[in-house]
Amino acid sequence: MSSKPPRKFFEPLAIGAPMPYRDLPVRLERMIHFFPPHIEKMRAKAAEIGRQVDVLLGNLEDAIPAEAKDAARAGFIEVARAWDNPTTGLWTRVNCLNSPWFLDDLTEIVAAAGDKVDVVMLPKVEGPWDIHYLDQLLAQLEAKHQVRRPILIHAILETALGVDNVAAIAQASPRMHGMSLGPADLAASRGMKTTRVGGGHPFYGVLEDAAPDRPHRTLFQQDPWHYTVAKMVDACQSAGIKAFYGPFGDFSDDAACEAQFRNAFLLGCVGGWSLHPKQIEIAKAVFSPDPAEVRFALKILAAMPDGTGAVMIDGKMQDDATWKQAKVIADLARAVAARDPAMAEAYGL
Repeated sequence: MSSKPPRKFFEPLAIGAPMPYRDLPVRLERMIHFFPPHIEKMRAKAAEIGRQVDVLLGNLEDAIPAEAKDAARAGFIEVARAWDNPTTGLWTRVNCLNSPWFLDDLTEIVAAAGDKVDVVMLPKVEGPWDIHYLDQLLAQLEAKHQVRRPILIHAILETALGVDNVAAIAQASPRMHGMSLGPADLAASRGMKTTRVGGGHPFYGVLEDAAPDRPHRTLFQQDPWHYTVAKMVDACQSAGIKAFYGPFGDFSDDAACEAQFRNAFLLGCVGGWSLHPKQIEIAKAVFSPDPAEVRFALKILAAMPDGTGAVMIDGKMQDDATWKQAKVIADLARAVAARDPAMAEAYGL
């Protein structure tokens, strides 16, 4: 089967649609904060919450009752039309492609507020064909309503087939912004025996070997999402897009939420979802690099300005590989510092 040539890949898919991005806009996106737009008091708080988060997302899909779908869509449009915050991303999670609400979600939102929406999050993506459909539809709607910049696509990885096709999904369109893990639906799709939304499970672990002098054998709890997150990160980084951890559903266990976010951060995710206001601060703390790590990274970059050779810093050898690691940390720190004066001071930037 022939593939689309590179020149065609970056052409608009509709006459009059904006040119696709060659590179993603540089944005700090440590947390994607969900709000239910069908609830009036939440709409009233949207602008205030937007000043506290990196991304504010109007949720139209799961957790919105069927009888409130139209109200949620109208509520998000109301928020989007009034939106005036260039430092915070404004996203929406639309309903899945096989739902009766998806088409109205896209057509009404792009018509009313296409220039205000940065990203459309698409649930239950199973293959590149889902992205191709949304890509073409967005281009047609952008052209019709004279939207000036392309609306990006963010896929949720929440079916076994989607995980199997993760690399093809990541490379399906220049609109691809990134991907999030959807652990609850993915657990059901895989037939996993858990009702938890993200995080570990007390029965998923490795039992230490038996020994005559050790009657009690410890079960070391493992992370059932480690493989999927790592596979998603590889696919996203290979395609030049962003990987995110998704929801952590136990609002009573902040320590476990922080641990799960930190595992994802160390594996290469740039952010996670916040479903409760207290998870905003957890995500800020976790997905902002540690000040000590930043200061050490800056020392590496200062000692190796062109990224070549090898130097000794604090008794440790640094070379071009560690220079690349240092640059990742320093670039993220500069993005955090530009938004957070207290972190800028902690980083020495």
